[in-house]
Amino acid sequence: MLLAEPAVTVDTAKNLGLTDDEYTKITGILGRVPNFTELSIFSVMWSEHCSYKNSIKYLKTLPRNGECMLVAAGEENAGLVDIGGGLACAFKIESHNHPSAIEPYQGAATGVGGIHRDIFTMGARPIAALNSLRFGNLDEPRMKALVRGVVKGIGDYGNCLGVPTVAGEVYFNDCYNQNILVNAMSVGIVRVGETMSACADGPGNPVFIVGSATGKDGIHGATFASSDLTEDSAEDLPAVQVGDPFQEKLLLEASLEAIKTGALVGMQDMGAAGITCSTSEMSAKSGTGMIIDLSKVPTRQKNMKPFEILLSESQERMLIVCKKGMEAPLLAVFDKWDLECEEIGVVTDTGRLEFFYEGEKVADVPAEPLVLGGGAPVYDREYREPAYLKEIKSVDLAMFTQPTDYIKAAEIVFSSLNIVSKKWIFEQYDSMVRTNNMSTNNPTDAAIIRIKGTDKALAVTVDCNSTYVHANPYKGAMIAVAEAARNIACSGGKPLAVTNNLNFGNPYNPEVYWQFVYAVKGMGDACRHFNTPVTGGNVSFYNQSVIQDRVEPVYPTPTIGMIGLVDKKENVISIPFKNEGDSIILLGHVTNDVSSSEYVKRVHNLKLSEAPYFDLNAESALIKCLEQLADARALQSAHDISEGGLLACLFEKALASNSLGFDIQTYKNIRKDAFLFGEGQGRVVVSVATSLVQSVLDVAKNNHVPAQVIGTVQRTGLKIDSEEFGPIEKWAGIYYSTLGEKLN
Repeated sequence: MLLAEPAVTVDTAKNLGLTDDEYTKITGILGRVPNFTELSIFSVMWSEHCSYKNSIKYLKTLPRNGECMLVAAGEENAGLVDIGGGLACAFKIESHNHPSAIEPYQGAATGVGGIHRDIFTMGARPIAALNSLRFGNLDEPRMKALVRGVVKGIGDYGNCLGVPTVAGEVYFNDCYNQNILVNAMSVGIVRVGETMSACADGPGNPVFIVGSATGKDGIHGATFASSDLTEDSAEDLPAVQVGDPFQEKLLLEASLEAIKTGALVGMQDMGAAGITCSTSEMSAKSGTGMIIDLSKVPTRQKNMKPFEILLSESQERMLIVCKKGMEAPLLAVFDKWDLECEEIGVVTDTGRLEFFYEGEKVADVPAEPLVLGGGAPVYDREYREPAYLKEIKSVDLAMFTQPTDYIKAAEIVFSSLNIVSKKWIFEQYDSMVRTNNMSTNNPTDAAIIRIKGTDKALAVTVDCNSTYVHANPYKGAMIAVAEAARNIACSGGKPLAVTNNLNFGNPYNPEVYWQFVYAVKGMGDACRHFNTPVTGGNVSFYNQSVIQDRVEPVYPTPTIGMIGLVDKKENVISIPFKNEGDSIILLGHVTNDVSSSEYVKRVHNLKLSEAPYFDLNAESALIKCLEQLADARALQSAHDISEGGLLACLFEKALASNSLGFDIQTYKNIRKDAFLFGEGQGRVVVSVATSLVQSVLDVAKNNHVPAQVIGTVQRTGLKIDSEEFGPIEKWAGIYYSTLGEKLN
């Protein structure tokens, strides 16, 4: 006999993260009071993490259609776009923020493992990983430990799995002192028509669980990710999963091989909410049901309760629906790879999920009401403009005097942790496994991934400056999309499609929800403008902490993952200067704007100011101009201007070029500090052979993009307005050593 479950009341529901109204709705759906296991099923499936109940209304406003789209947003585990030649790219980004804040190594590692499973569950082989990381003040020993743990977790898992980490971004800001952000992205390749769907068609078909045994790690992980962190959150450590990359490597190869047998009807990764989520989502998608015998699920701990087996988020597991009569070839594949493959149930035509344990029915719930688009709650929360925005709008940047010593100012700006090299981090990642990465030895603004057997390559990037979004959520989110497109165009690619990871505070906070609503609007408008449909992604709310009754939400951080296509690999453009004597051209509109720049934050100690200059039409004109220049192979190098402004861009080009320097002149009609340090958007620095300068200027003019020669590439030294800025080795020391010195 089963141990008696706790009695279910509305207080039980509240303890599981449900509201009074949600509890009432559950009793209405079932026509009775749920038992504890059934209530637990609803609690995880109706958590924000699984149901998107506080975000779906606005997510549906994002552009979801495009010529390249092969599946609709949210239809499968990841986005899928056509890249020509009978090939498709599957890609997605997801967060593992709360687990990483509590247990950084396993939190980050299992985030990497989970996102890769979303890709190979669809039949695609992961070929690249990216990440977007946000940390707090590195002067705090705890934060140093978090950085080390997260980076090691990402590196160990990805390196063992054999998927190269090719790109990413790392920011440091005090707003992440309590809530770090760990967003992981995976990119895979599959032949069109050879993908696998997360469905459960065919009543009578057997259901299998494959991969690792089920343990108590990750129970109520989805609920844990849908609440604020507090000083007591460390007690929720069992909610953090434990990963095994070697097991995942076996599962990857076995899954791809199993698909080729033709025995599979559908397959889904067991991520958030484990068996509960995979059974309900697969059944609801097909309009079917399942009977599952939980006592047949392989477990690695004794005496696990039915609700623990259902809710466990143990890693490296899949749920598979097999064609009846084709069990033998399926079992043979997983036996070959020494993986457990146990038949635990059958597909039914009832539309219900019936869970049994040792002959006793422990739960009986309908599948459809559990899932997004079925009966899960949908809310539109109250929102209002944050009070701090009035303070931002009152700032007059003209009040700041220009530096008397520009070399000293450059040292302060260029030593920002948001600008200096992240070499200490990325050297711990294997970027060359599978030999597809074209950017390791010739850095590009977006990582370039060779598509073997073709002349094409993928350009992939992740981008978001949360300071801009905090200052103006609508404009800041548009800037994140535009910067991603700009990075791809600077690398010789054409933007194709977007995935996103929307990291915000508590949606019940009206000011936080206002940030969310306007960031989604900005992202949607920019994606429509660039014709880059949103294929899916992840919403991560509750990234705020309650510390001694003080609420600290993170800056709104809508991370954009974008992929682009390079039609011919020889069109790739890299960052470094190439030849002495080449002309340096500045593309884009230059303004007197220093808003939200590292310069105004670090030199003038102004924490908050308006988002920098941005013009969406000018951005698309610049992208078109760069695409034409790439097709004509007219550029020696290209690098977009972002954090640190023009000077940081030039320094980075010089440092990447084996110490080629530059000699430039600033514009007389623009404040020198704004010209050198301003972060106004829509600008790119290119270097061009002297013989092609006029052609480049003509292409820019035809696209209505301002363009001007500002100097030349020189053999040594860095000169601005005839002033020597010292040896390049000095700036290399700042750039390559600062982060490592902080962490070691």
